[in-house]
Amino acid sequence: MAQKGEFDIIREFFQRPVADAGVHLGIGDDAALLAVPAGHELVVSTDTLVAGRHFPEATAPFDIGWKALAVNLSDLAAMGARARWVTLALTLPDSDEDFLREFSRGLFALAEREQVSLVGGDTTRGPLALTVTALGDVPLGAALKRSGARVGDDLYVSGTVGDAGLGLRLELGQWLDEIAPAAAEFALQRLRRPEPRLGLGFALRGVATACLDVSDGLAQDLGHLLAASRTGAVLELDWLPRSAALAGIEPAFADVLALTSGDDYELLFTAPPSARERLAALPVTRIGRMTEVPGLQLWRGGNPVEMPVAGFTHF
Repeated sequence: MAQKGEFDIIREFFQRPVADAGVHLGIGDDAALLAVPAGHELVVSTDTLVAGRHFPEATAPFDIGWKALAVNLSDLAAMGARARWVTLALTLPDSDEDFLREFSRGLFALAEREQVSLVGGDTTRGPLALTVTALGDVPLGAALKRSGARVGDDLYVSGTVGDAGLGLRLELGQWLDEIAPAAAEFALQRLRRPEPRLGLGFALRGVATACLDVSDGLAQDLGHLLAASRTGAVLELDWLPRSAALAGIEPAFADVLALTSGDDYELLFTAPPSARERLAALPVTRIGRMTEVPGLQLWRGGNPVEMPVAGFTHF
């Protein structure tokens, strides 16, 4: 079967009608023309996923498409932004139609749910890699940042943490006989199809003092927030929200998964104690507090503990 050309791939798998009035010109020209509403700022994030590095080679194409978009939308969620548009740079070893059909189906399944439009990009030949740039908008001055935490603020995380780390180990063939099938499926789903917390990001505008998403491990990402805000933190290990999937794991290792696993894509944020009642209605858990003492202190039962907290690194 003849290989499809670049423009055939774009037309067949990625060019779709765009209903967003903010798109003045989309796919098909040299660049897109986009309009940001008056009184708003443009928010831009880019992530690259490489086969064998950011997802196992055998990952289903649908899941690759979903995840490539989800990890970028998660960055917008962490800024409190509304997701609007994405571009896709797709490097393929060949123009496998079955792969392209399922990949684009996964990408658009999430894009359509979140009302995000694909407005441009590029395709080329080489080892499988995907670069997505996500663009959104936020009212002037309303963006959440890493640098606003204050001493005395509470520390929160959304959802549960450590699930994707368990899912990765299952994907790699570890612990298959030790985890209940339902728990294993849940953990694998968390790894393969992360959920960007866009709605929560909106809700945290004007409430959170600092925010980021958990992509490389809670402890490591918290370190970025502490550095940007020039504060320290006490994190209570017993307060970390864990799913039932981690219940079958030895407790000490469950702690390690919760603190160091990448790919959870939950929101980690700070807020003043006065916001506790308001935050009680949201799917978030208070896990600690910000302190004057630099660095991260891990506590259990009111006592400090020592444990490894290194997260994912690219190099």
